[in-house]
Amino acid sequence: MTHPHATPTASTDSTPNARNTEAQPEVSTPDSPTPVSPTSDTALTTLPSLTDLRRRLTTDLDQAARTWLEHALDEAAAHPGIHGPISAWELRLAEAGRRCGAAHADAARVLILHAARAGADALSRVYFQGTADERRAVLHALPHLVSGPAALPLVEDALRTNDTRLLGAAVGPYAARHLDAHSWRHAVLKCLFTGVPVDHVADLPRRARGDGELARMVGDYAAERTAAGRSVPEDLYRVLDLTESAPSAPGPDHPHGKES
Repeated sequence: MTHPHATPTASTDSTPNARNTEAQPEVSTPDSPTPVSPTSDTALTTLPSLTDLRRRLTTDLDQAARTWLEHALDEAAAHPGIHGPISAWELRLAEAGRRCGAAHADAARVLILHAARAGADALSRVYFQGTADERRAVLHALPHLVSGPAALPLVEDALRTNDTRLLGAAVGPYAARHLDAHSWRHAVLKCLFTGVPVDHVADLPRRARGDGELARMVGDYAAERTAAGRSVPEDLYRVLDLTESAPSAPGPDHPHGKES
C-alpha cells in the first residue's frame, strides 16, 4: 500500500551554545527543524569499524588531508586524555572540517577521539563545549569508546534538540544498546515528527518487534496528524509494521522491558 508523505513537524528544544572554533550551523526553531546536511558523512549512520574508517579516509582524502590526519592521530595518541583548558587533540577536532572536508569530518573526528582514548569525561567536555559538528562526532564515537551507560546524558541531550543531524547520530548503536524502553520509544517518535529517517535508528527491527506500547504511541501520532488534515510519514507505517511482528523470547539481548 502506498501512503502519503508528511510534512515534518519539529520538537521544542534547541541545541546548546557551542564554542566558536568552526562556523556554527543554522539555529533551528520549534517550527523549523535543522535539515540533514547533504554534506554530512552518511557512512556513519551504520557502525563501521575503526579500521574501515581509517581505510576509507586513506583512500578518499587528498595527500594534504591525509598528512594532516596522520599528524593529528599521532599527536592524540602521544598526548591522550584531557590536559589543561583544552588539549591539542581537541583543537584538531575543531580543524577537521576545514582540513578533511565536510563529507569526511565525522570519520576523522571519531578516529581522533579514539586515538586520544577519550573516556566519558573527555567526551562530555567535547560535546558540551563543542560545535554541533563536534557533538555529532562524539555521538558517533560513543559505541567505540564507552562500554557502559555513562555517556547516556549526551544522547539524552541530543534527543532534546531540533537539529536533525544530531538526532540522527543520537539514535545510533549506543542508544540502541543503553536507552531504556521509555526513552527509546520517544526517540523513535521524535524521529518521525522531525523527519529523521528511521533508517538512522540502530537495531530498530529488534527493539520494535512486538512492542505494543510503541505501536500505541505511533498510532496516536498518526491519528493526530490525520485529524489535523496532515499526511502521515511513510516511515510511521514501517514502524507500525515492525511492532506487529512477533516478539522474540526474553534473553540477554532484550534488556528493555515494556512500560507499565
